[in-house]
Amino acid sequence: MEVIILPDAVDVGRFAAAKVAAIVARKPSAVIGLATGSSPRGIYADLRRRVDAREISFSRARGFALDEYVGIPLDHPESYASVIAREVVEPLGFDPANVRVPDGRAADLDVAAAEFEAAIAAAGGVDLQILGIGANGHLGFNEPTSSFASRTRIKTLAQLTRQDNARFFDSLDDVPTHCMTQGLGTILDAREVVLVAQGPAKADAIAAAVEGPLSAFVPASALQLHAHATVVVDEESAANLTLADYYRYTLAHKPSGPRHTFAPALPASAQLW
Repeated sequence: MEVIILPDAVDVGRFAAAKVAAIVARKPSAVIGLATGSSPRGIYADLRRRVDAREISFSRARGFALDEYVGIPLDHPESYASVIAREVVEPLGFDPANVRVPDGRAADLDVAAAEFEAAIAAAGGVDLQILGIGANGHLGFNEPTSSFASRTRIKTLAQLTRQDNARFFDSLDDVPTHCMTQGLGTILDAREVVLVAQGPAKADAIAAAVEGPLSAFVPASALQLHAHATVVVDEESAANLTLADYYRYTLAHKPSGPRHTFAPALPASAQLW
């Protein structure tokens, strides 16, 4: 696992976006795992800048959303189908036919979950999965005690997750209680993953995921098992990392090579040690 600590949320978004852009530049038909929520918005904003500058094109890229609420109407503004269309597909120029969101409205949700898994496999697997992290350490909607081998399936949302997401709805009562999410096993199958986090509310979760024991109680700790996982955080969300100085040192002495060429120049304000 590579841990990157940067001064603020803007730098986090730019750094992670550079990683996505490098993969799509190298492989225009790349398969990108798309997360929603506030954490990855900086990534999509910086990618939009690159698209507008004609530095990169997503016209041939394919996408798979990380999750979706169960039972929410397709045209609801907070369905992840709507969010992905509004915040990713349209601004980045994806072909809508090439982007798939789990079907939380299906008559048979188990069949829909299996079909989603089959679609990922048929696309050749995910090249890069974008991730955020919940305050309780969840990835996607894989709540604590989720199996590390889990696949796309139905999950009951933790009350903390519903409370965190209530800001997007009129009230807590309007937040769905169930979701369809890629499993931890599905996420770990991606060839590369990049997790972003910003702000003090994520500091405990980041420390537990990166430096704590491998535990189903902290789903994001599963990334310790991934061969090419990058965690990009700002100073506030890195506040509880014991080895923060080491992570800054390794970034300052990053080796050259194909897996390291995506890194943008560090901001002048970055404190390396």
